[in-house]
Amino acid sequence: MLYWTIIFLVIALVAGVLGFTGVASAASGIAKILFVIFLVLFLVSLIAGRGWA
Repeated sequence: MLYWTIIFLVIALVAGVLGFTGVASAASGIAKILFVIFLVLFLVSLIAGRGWA
């Protein structure tokens, strides 16, 4: 999940440098959503792991 976040972040940066603002904003939005999902799943796995230990 974090891998895809980094991929979309790189796409957004390259598109922003090249002037494709629509593509850059869409890719950065996707990257933000994936990062939030990654953080939520990471925190859930931490909490679940501590509960079983």
